[in-house]
Amino acid sequence: MVISGTPDMLTLVTAEMENPAPYHLLTSVVAPRPIAWVSTISAAGVPNLAPYSFFNAVAGFPPTIMFSVAYRRSEPKEKDTLINVKEIGEFVCHVVDESLAEAMVKTAVDLPYGTSEFDAVGLKTVPATEVRPPRLEAASVAMECRVTQIVPVVGATNVMVLGEVLRFHIRKDLYRSDLGLVDTVQMQPVTRLGGPVEYTKIGELIRLQTPKSLA
Repeated sequence: MVISGTPDMLTLVTAEMENPAPYHLLTSVVAPRPIAWVSTISAAGVPNLAPYSFFNAVAGFPPTIMFSVAYRRSEPKEKDTLINVKEIGEFVCHVVDESLAEAMVKTAVDLPYGTSEFDAVGLKTVPATEVRPPRLEAASVAMECRVTQIVPVVGATNVMVLGEVLRFHIRKDLYRSDLGLVDTVQMQPVTRLGGPVEYTKIGELIRLQTPKSLA
């Protein structure tokens, strides 16, 4: 499994590693990862809220984001979020900031299908504008999304959900109107690292400009 190519490097063959070792290694390498705190709603009208750290932006025109949902280890196999986006085709993605970190981890608890994490954790909602799932009132940034693709990941128990952002909700003091950007440092996002309890806050801001040429 482990081959030392050079004195200071290890080479690990994933096919020879025991599960879940490749997963743990990958999530510590691909880090920090932003957290999509996703609200959905069932066909019966029950809202759901869950965090996903396999999440990122994938397109700018139209603005499109993705998050990846893994199957449950117990029945039912599909997680509530996946069931709901298949039925309704909409979701709201919230940024997890430092003030919401403790509430976020509580919504990661595996509750029975049909249970609202909003109610279980005591989180207030407000109606979304473009979609049916509710928006988390306390979130400083939220994106209302329409599902555009649901893509099973080959060989994995993950399903990738892509959604077009139809509307942004941004706390006024975070919006840099001169640039059309959010002040990410002031937003105070919490991101995921490799270990089961390892998260991080945003670090030092550095500025790097791509040169016009290498000449």
